[in-house]
Amino acid sequence: ESVLTPTEAYHAYARFVPLAEAAGEITADVLTPYPPGIPLVAPGERFTPSIVEYLRAGLAAGIHVRGASDSSMATVRVVC
Repeated sequence: ESVLTPTEAYHAYARFVPLAEAAGEITADVLTPYPPGIPLVAPGERFTPSIVEYLRAGLAAGIHVRGASDSSMATVRVVC
């Protein structure tokens, strides 16, 4: 679900929240898991529970997520 334009979200005031608590929040980053290398969420889109679970399961399996402000993915940058 797109809530803001990518430009609005990228330049908005942001904060970090634990990935496990990100459902319902609006992302401020482009998150691209490798593999497959296709963006999962773009700035301005809302995290859903299924997106959070996909990222958590992928991280546990060893994927790398490009575009994250916190490379460990312990937290994600979301719009305030």
